[in-house]
Amino acid sequence: MSVAPIINASEHAWTLHDPRFAIDAEVSVCPNSTPDCEQTGETLIARMLEYGVDRTVISHVCYYGRNNDYPAHCVQTWPDRFAAIGLLVGHRLFPPQDGERNAERLRELVTERGLAGLRLSPIYDRDVRWLDDALCDSLWVAAGDLGVTFNVFLAPEQLQQLGVMAERHPAVNVVIDHFAMIDINRPDEEGIDRIVELARLPNIHVRTSLHNPSKQKRPPFHDMWPYLRRVYDAFGPRRLLWANFYEYLIMAEMIDFFTSEDRCWILGGTAQSLYFGKQHEGETA
Repeated sequence: MSVAPIINASEHAWTLHDPRFAIDAEVSVCPNSTPDCEQTGETLIARMLEYGVDRTVISHVCYYGRNNDYPAHCVQTWPDRFAAIGLLVGHRLFPPQDGERNAERLRELVTERGLAGLRLSPIYDRDVRWLDDALCDSLWVAAGDLGVTFNVFLAPEQLQQLGVMAERHPAVNVVIDHFAMIDINRPDEEGIDRIVELARLPNIHVRTSLHNPSKQKRPPFHDMWPYLRRVYDAFGPRRLLWANFYEYLIMAEMIDFFTSEDRCWILGGTAQSLYFGKQHEGETA
């Protein structure tokens, strides 16, 4: 492949000082959590310059809930820097089973607001099964037609449901967020084995996010490296992507089983194909 851009596949963004993007507890997914600082588009660009990162995917933050105005603003203001994944259905959002209306909402977010997909978070609804509900099919069909990506934040016991939907809708690219929050102190069959089993579906990808399952408080999260090796062996570098600035050096310099070509995909090529599409066509091959 040709040289790929370096892409951070997930950061949150919000502002506290622009009245156009005020946080409203009524629509927030996390109404009891109030930020005491901000991480704006300008903040992210400064960090990107510091780390040598070309682009970042904004994963819409819980504070705004289904109001996707701020990530859309960032994409429209800095189109060469950002793609964005919105929030639409699930806990404290629109009902997942509101299929046709959610499909229309997604089309509007993509075609008019410039978003690259959605984050689905069934992990917050463990007592209510909706991820593989047939009433959600309209949303997935729309995603396939639009060529957008679904990031999925879920628990290990929900991975089977994801497999059902990914197999039913092969045109939708899916990214498993945060290693599905596996508990590495539990048996492998309750965690990593369930992720690896989904490697049989070519539209499923894994975002590394080593810090979430790690029991270590500081990088480089060595206790997660054997699990990283397992997803690398199962999915291959073209279906892996990294996120969070402090993880960049781990992926770029410390993992000794990555080849140079692997790093081109993991550090940017995979995210380029998932979130930026033809916007920068020709940068990867």
